[in-house]
Amino acid sequence: MKLHTTNYQNTFIEVAEDCLVTAAEIPPLKGEEKTVAVIQFEMMSDKPYVYTSDDVIFQVYAYKSKIKGKSQLASEREKFYSKGQPCLRSSPLTKRYGWGVHNDAQGKIALYPVNSPEYKKFAKDKTLQHVKAMRSKRA
Repeated sequence: MKLHTTNYQNTFIEVAEDCLVTAAEIPPLKGEEKTVAVIQFEMMSDKPYVYTSDDVIFQVYAYKSKIKGKSQLASEREKFYSKGQPCLRSSPLTKRYGWGVHNDAQGKIALYPVNSPEYKKFAKDKTLQHVKAMRSKRA
């Protein structure tokens, strides 16, 4: 079975053109359940360059689907990536909350606030591939 991936290497995902914020925001909790944005933010901000995009996206799915146990996680991950999945360009962090995502040479990721010097450095780095987060609204 062919497995798909959402991973990028040596790439910077810039905030969406229609992002409403000029300074990055930490996504708020909404009630008892963690949102997609909160789970992604916690994983990427707590451990920069530890996870790949595939790790983060699957972990959100596993949390929302209440999948537990290492053997179940491994088989569910294989099933999950047997078909294509949206990448972090569609993440609320890059579309709504003002966070850029740097993908290093190994595909490990880290978050950078749009208003930070690091974000500006990555945005100008010609050695990286640059992609924009998806727009929230159609043009």
